[in-house]
Amino acid sequence: MPTTGPSRTAVEIASQPACWREAADTLPRHRAALPVRGERVAVVGCGTSWFVAQAYAQLRESGGHGETDAFAASEFPLGRGYDRILAITRSGTTTEVLDLLAKVRGTAVTGALTADPATPVMTAADAVAVLDFADEESVVQTRFATTALALLRAHLEAEDALPAGVRTVARAAEDAERAVAEPLADVVTDAEQFTFLGTGWTYGLALEAGLKMREAAGAWTEAYPAMEYRHGPISITGPGRVAWVFGPVPAGLAEDVARVGGTLVADSGAGTVSGSGGGGRDPFASPALDPLADLVRAQRLAVLLAEAQGQDPDRPRNLTRSVVLSVPAGEDA
Repeated sequence: MPTTGPSRTAVEIASQPACWREAADTLPRHRAALPVRGERVAVVGCGTSWFVAQAYAQLRESGGHGETDAFAASEFPLGRGYDRILAITRSGTTTEVLDLLAKVRGTAVTGALTADPATPVMTAADAVAVLDFADEESVVQTRFATTALALLRAHLEAEDALPAGVRTVARAAEDAERAVAEPLADVVTDAEQFTFLGTGWTYGLALEAGLKMREAAGAWTEAYPAMEYRHGPISITGPGRVAWVFGPVPAGLAEDVARVGGTLVADSGAGTVSGSGGGGRDPFASPALDPLADLVRAQRLAVLLAEAQGQDPDRPRNLTRSVVLSVPAGEDA
């Protein structure tokens, strides 16, 4: 059935600049759940939340706030000691996260970021930051994930632990407004394949961009650390295929993409495009965006591609809003 207006997912994507600002404004009431400077921290999640955890872990450690690891909740090394375990869970019901919090109770301080205060995570963790203003009706996560990362960035910013070159949340929100408003270019909307790349904290964003495109549109996407691109992944790049870099573009990578006929998108790095299909035109405007705002573009592209194929981005195939298993994670059925 054709829609008469924008999808719910598209509406939620467009609300992200406001959500990021609210996250920064409400930081003081969420501090109890957040890491203290110097703590050894593990950040856990599933799916999108795991990729947010990876991005934050890189930001926190490189900013000097403390040693930080990120794990899929199902792969947490129970024998390893941490001062705090921080769980990211939009629904507050994900089996693997709740199972892990129960197993580590009493061994470390636990915190959680969630969108729903009426869920089991509220009692499973020692302290919970509720970002209910960023909750979503959509199955596919967009604004909760980026708002959780905006809150964590705002916390590092407030503690003078934001890595050099990473913008303030206020600046990122301004960039996100541009990312929401500007049209997507033909070189990306017409592409048949996407390889997302990142360095440091932006590798988590690359992973999330790839997941979003697969979830919403069933697109062929891959994601790698940027320096790994030439160690095999470049073999699939060619005309009609995009290498999309979040953050800085490694030296020589643009030339390599051009050599094989692909299109480079680097709007949160050098802001350049090369290769076939570009027609000499940068598909995104300059100056460069904050990488988190660039992720908003990938979210928009996922919705656009889904709709172009006659799919409903609000109801993606084979997915549910939360994964709740019939037995605790790690046990046999």
